[in-house]
Amino acid sequence: MSNALAIAHVTQALALLIEANLQPEIDMAVKVEPRKPSADPPPEPTITVFLYQVTPNTSQRGTDLPTRASDGTLLKRAATALDLHFLISAYGDETELVGQRLIGSVVRTLHEIPVLPLDIIELAGEKPYLAESDLAEAAQRVRFTPTVMDIDETSKLWGMLHQTPYTLSVVYQAALVLIEGRETPVAAKPVERSTVRVLPFGAPGAPEGRRVPSGAGDASGAPNGGAPAEATAGKEPAGAAAQAAAGASAGAATGRAGTAAGAADGTVTGTPVRMTSGKAPVKGVAKTAAKAAARTRKGTQPNKVTQAGKSPRGAAKGTAPATPTDSRTDSRTDSRTESPTNSTTADGGPDRTER
Repeated sequence: MSNALAIAHVTQALALLIEANLQPEIDMAVKVEPRKPSADPPPEPTITVFLYQVTPNTSQRGTDLPTRASDGTLLKRAATALDLHFLISAYGDETELVGQRLIGSVVRTLHEIPVLPLDIIELAGEKPYLAESDLAEAAQRVRFTPTVMDIDETSKLWGMLHQTPYTLSVVYQAALVLIEGRETPVAAKPVERSTVRVLPFGAPGAPEGRRVPSGAGDASGAPNGGAPAEATAGKEPAGAAAQAAAGASAGAATGRAGTAAGAADGTVTGTPVRMTSGKAPVKGVAKTAAKAAARTRKGTQPNKVTQAGKSPRGAAKGTAPATPTDSRTDSRTDSRTESPTNSTTADGGPDRTER
């Protein structure tokens, strides 16, 4: 933190920093003055350092709050954070481009040494009008960064300088300058008595424990306040046991269906069910086995038309079942007669017996 002299101290230190780093490019005597550009351009080489604007630092604006209690007692010393904006101009003989050479030296110095050195701050503090400044004791060092200004902004800036001709200049921002208040905050009262109580959970006067939401485990690792994980480590979850039982039943039913289907044609077949250790069979395998068993049972049943002794659908009415006839039988009768086991109807269509 610094006092109210910090702004002037930074301006004087910036002028000294530029003056101390003109060599070796500049081999002439140059005056570096912390003032605004003159209405009459000086004939000798000159650099002016002009502080044209002071703005609050947006990132550190409210860091000192709150400064006072509700009763008005000062809790913390107030401090304001500021940014300083400098206009640095150069004058000299235009035929030898002195002004441009001076501006180049300024840009090189502030790019190479962007932070204000402590020795320059102490040298500037030797001025009689800055003897009371405490900028050298501040923990925050001032950093210089160039500011880009277009033609419109530059024109407005020089328009504020009444009757001052424009000259080649650069603009820099100095941050951060902290200015601290003068009042001393009231010291906090010491702790008169400290009481420490240690109570287990559930005891009278003890704070209630945090409630565990539904579906989450408690401190012992058991879900929803149930038995600890160690007690249930050897048990199989109920859902997994039910799935395993269902898979076993489906496998048994499939095996029985395969055996019954094999008995009809002299073979015994079954659809094996893939089982995994400790897991239920895959749902797709169980569904496929059930459908195969249903098709096998339908295939082993005798034809309904054959059992009933009736003519299949699509046959002409009044047509009797086919009987042995001699060669003199009308060929038209033979064309309308079919065997009970024929798979086609009298009109040549497919058997439409539902399966």
